[in-house]
Amino acid sequence: MGRLAMARLFTIRHLLPMQRFYTEKVTSSAHPHSTPPPGFQTRAAFYSPKVLRKVLFIQDFISETLLEPLAALFQLAFAATMVQYSNYSYEPSLGRRVSAGKAEIEDYPVGETVITKLYAMAEDIAWFRNQPGLSQTEARVINDTFFNYEAYLDPASVDLLVTSPPYLNNYHYNRNTRPQLYWLGYVKHPQEMQPLEHLNFGKYWQTVRGEDTLTLEFSLPNLDLEDQLATLRSRHPEKGVYGGKGWANYAVAYFNDCYRFAQIMTRLLKPGGTALVVVGNSILQGLLIPTDQYLGQIAELAGLQVVGVEIPRATRVGNSIIQSDVRVKKAQDSQQLYEAIVELRKG
Repeated sequence: MGRLAMARLFTIRHLLPMQRFYTEKVTSSAHPHSTPPPGFQTRAAFYSPKVLRKVLFIQDFISETLLEPLAALFQLAFAATMVQYSNYSYEPSLGRRVSAGKAEIEDYPVGETVITKLYAMAEDIAWFRNQPGLSQTEARVINDTFFNYEAYLDPASVDLLVTSPPYLNNYHYNRNTRPQLYWLGYVKHPQEMQPLEHLNFGKYWQTVRGEDTLTLEFSLPNLDLEDQLATLRSRHPEKGVYGGKGWANYAVAYFNDCYRFAQIMTRLLKPGGTALVVVGNSILQGLLIPTDQYLGQIAELAGLQVVGVEIPRATRVGNSIIQSDVRVKKAQDSQQLYEAIVELRKG
């Protein structure tokens, strides 16, 4: 039986052994066998001692009693909740709770939280299994960058593409998912994170800020993207890579990847196929960058038609660099962050 088929058999009855195991262990004087991932280092303790003991008992149950793919489902529930009972939080980037004015978490119902998540997952699976036709649908998860599409997909083979690439806000996905990456065993040493940084859509400001002046790999006639980038590059030259020069490099790398992305969409979509792309605008060094508009223009350059741009969320909190030391809260009166859905179609 395949992994997906076995996962579909997951039901609430699979949670009872975990409930019994967890309750017995946390109410006893037992010590967990599991240990935190040795390569995962934080400036302050990620978990308080009482919380860590409970977390490790969860890990004991998963490693000692479960086989794949049930073990993966239980780890997924843990990963989805693990920051919730840690001494860190998303603000929106991952940082210490005390730095955001929140108290550290000395104790927490860890097992109950993970089990609640597992109940929700079991209910979702049960709903899916009972939908006519859906339960027989073939699904495939590809652990690779979209830019390597040729290894998996044929040209003109996609009817609908729904995606949300990283925004132009330097949200450092690698750093913000470090807890999950280490605790789930995807990485063991910091060096293993470096290839992920260079494979990221748009790169990170930290990886391109010190490079020579980057330039666009395409041209948008009669549009102002190049002018905007030139204006950005001119901001705060006295600050070197921390001023406009570094952020302009970051923006150029991002829009170059947008062009590559648009070219791939053009190749993959069937005639009449649709792509729905969720992106947010950005504010870099105080300069408003309408990313959704530029993405639409880049997609047209690559041969797609812009059907429309909808803004389902007109306000959002992000970590775009607005000035050198000013964040979103201080600039909401003058400039607004939003999210947009860019609908594209291949003619």
